Amino acid sequence: MTERRWDPFQREWVVTATHRQDRTFKPPKDYCPFCPADPDDEVPTAVPREEYDIAVVENAFPSLQPDPPEPAVDDGDLFRAKPATGACEVVLFTDDHDAVVSELPTEQFQRLVAVWQDRYRDLGADPDHEYVYVFENRGEEIGVTLEHPHGQIYAYPFVPPRIRRELDASRDHREETGECLFCDVLAAERDDGARIVAETDHFTAFVPFQARYAYEMHVYADDHLPSLDEFEGRHVDDLGRMLKEVLLRYDALFDFELPYVMALHQRPTDGSGDGYAHFHIEFYPPHRTAQKLKHLAGSERGAGTFVNNKLAEAAAAELRECL
Repeated sequence: MTERRWDPFQREWVVTATHRQDRTFKPPKDYCPFCPADPDDEVPTAVPREEYDIAVVENAFPSLQPDPPEPAVDDGDLFRAKPATGACEVVLFTDDHDAVVSELPTEQFQRLVAVWQDRYRDLGADPDHEYVYVFENRGEEIGVTLEHPHGQIYAYPFVPPRIRRELDASRDHREETGECLFCDVLAAERDDGARIVAETDHFTAFVPFQARYAYEMHVYADDHLPSLDEFEGRHVDDLGRMLKEVLLRYDALFDFELPYVMALHQRPTDGSGDGYAHFHIEFYPPHRTAQKLKHLAGSERGAGTFVNNKLAEAAAAELRECL
């Protein structure tokens, strides 16, 4: 059963996907559903090939479905319920189950960006999809139960609330100033310099002034590019270089593969946001030290106010020194 229910207090949709209770959870060491198919295996994998470079497969336990069932309850005035339409895909970064992603060649990251661009365009062409969300959950601390290097793509029938709020803020800023809020923030960060971590030809990585996590990092396109759809080949290649550098810095920070959530933010695919959406990637690592995690507790979960234990400027200085 999948459906979405409206929260009238937060004014946002909550997806219910009961079948995900049975999804694959830490499979045996001798079986991985994302590894290439072995002709001698009795249980098939998601990729029916003996090797692959990068693969995109349908999520076996999708939160959103192209043809979902009707909701379990009737749609009402206060208690609104709609089918959870959409799509969920898994992007397999490599066929090497034990690969350390930061050690993959730069060309593999560039191919990955090209795959993201292709999926954004293809999924976004469906009029039922209003937002194509590319993300990665990395590390057991985040809740990952399949170790094979992979990310995911959700095509939502609505614009998710966090992204909706930042787009609304940028739209309001543009109406007041004539400028994109993201462009202005990037220019201010570059002028200040204290929170800049890395720069390539077309992208800038920095710890945001208002960081919620100790080692949160954002990667902004230097040009006003609303989405992956506007990327030229030079942007695809350069973002691949930047992604590898960010991951190398993260893994060098505490000398282990740093867990994180990686989230791509860009223009909705419903046609809105050209003048005020701005492509960027946000990384949220839960570690605040090598041994301590940032747990979302009373202030964060109950009140929605984050408490960060580290100055953004200090975190940026540490990340700059990692390479």
